Amino acid sequence: MFLQLKNTSDLIKVLDIQELINPNLDVVHGQDQEGQEEQEPDTFKKANLVFPSGESLPRCWIDANYRMAV
Repeated sequence: MFLQLKNTSDLIKVLDIQELINPNLDVVHGQDQEGQEEQEPDTFKKANLVFPSGESLPRCWIDANYRMAV
């Protein structure tokens, strides 16, 4: 799955979807899709990621207490 960094618009290939949908983790492992060569895996904060359309990640992927009323 590809996501986008908010501040740079770079595409990030998420390496483990389970990390992405786990609300108890605040980072995911991925590869920046910059340039023509395969980049080394790195960690990215979920708070800095959005879908390529610009839509935010679902709250249930980010907040373990998403069912609690605010």
